[in-house]
Amino acid sequence: MSGVSTPSQEDYLEAIWRLTQQKGYARVSDIAEYLHISQASVSKMIRKLKDEGWLEVERYRGLSLTSKGSTKGQLLLARHEILERFLEHLAVIDPMVVYHDVEGIEHHFSTETLEKLAALVDFIDQEPEWWKKFINRLPLIP
Repeated sequence: MSGVSTPSQEDYLEAIWRLTQQKGYARVSDIAEYLHISQASVSKMIRKLKDEGWLEVERYRGLSLTSKGSTKGQLLLARHEILERFLEHLAVIDPMVVYHDVEGIEHHFSTETLEKLAALVDFIDQEPEWWKKFINRLPLIP
């Protein structure tokens, strides 16, 4: 996942991608609410992302991703979803734990590792009995 230099920038692009898919646009207030941060922080990052070619800012209409930003947003969301699916396959059932863990690790996966993890998740989906045997052998952590 090259091109975006920081995990924070990736979080913004993923959030903007999700919001634009839901609403067709994203406003500073929407992003701030989604990421649980201040509008001032969002405004600062928006300028940076715009300057780097990830966003288009339309006065009074909100933000939209450029073609480059849209492609990156899709990839970031796919990465997030692969990791969520993997944790769900590991029987991590608390949604807050899944969210926290994915947010903690998603920025630290190489493309190669992510591709292999995606293949594993797809294999688990196709061979659930094999995976159930594995899960049943896992030790319970008290």
